[in-house]
Amino acid sequence: MPDNPIPTPPYRLERVRDAIRRRHYSYRTEQTYLHWIKRYIWFHDRRHPSDMGAAEVTAFLTHLARERDVAAATQNQALSALLFLYGEVLEIKLPWMEGIERAKRPVRVPVVLTVQEVRAMLARLDGTKWLMAGLLYGAGLRLRECLKLRVKDVDFEYRQITVRDGKGGKDRVTMLPGGCWNPCARTWHA
Repeated sequence: MPDNPIPTPPYRLERVRDAIRRRHYSYRTEQTYLHWIKRYIWFHDRRHPSDMGAAEVTAFLTHLARERDVAAATQNQALSALLFLYGEVLEIKLPWMEGIERAKRPVRVPVVLTVQEVRAMLARLDGTKWLMAGLLYGAGLRLRECLKLRVKDVDFEYRQITVRDGKGGKDRVTMLPGGCWNPCARTWHA
């Protein structure tokens, strides 16, 4: 998303915000959807979305791919926001949008650290930073999940962590890494 904010169009977005909140989407999803809907409306000279349809959606998404050169994931975000607007808020069924020029998704091989590289990285950290990095790596936590951990989420007896309200609003259980057990116990039982 660009740094400069898009001004709110004349179309009031409270209906969109209410629909997102009724479905318990995350705050970040709400902000992202509102951003793309505003950009879509401004792209079409502040026309009301109900006065537009598949042709305008196609033109906007093609503009993003061709002129703005956005990544495929960014274009998909914009598409998801517009599908939500039309399907869930305005209750307008858009025909399948043919002719959308899709942004090209680059083929990349994931970069994975070796065990030695992870040890070297953790050796340069200490205290809370070491514990957080250890939980991110060893338990597979996302940063936001790690930041939201509470004492009651760590079960020392079963050596597991309950992640509450993770990605997609779902709870899950993951292991408490062995190397993090003592530091967690010292930190939270102090």
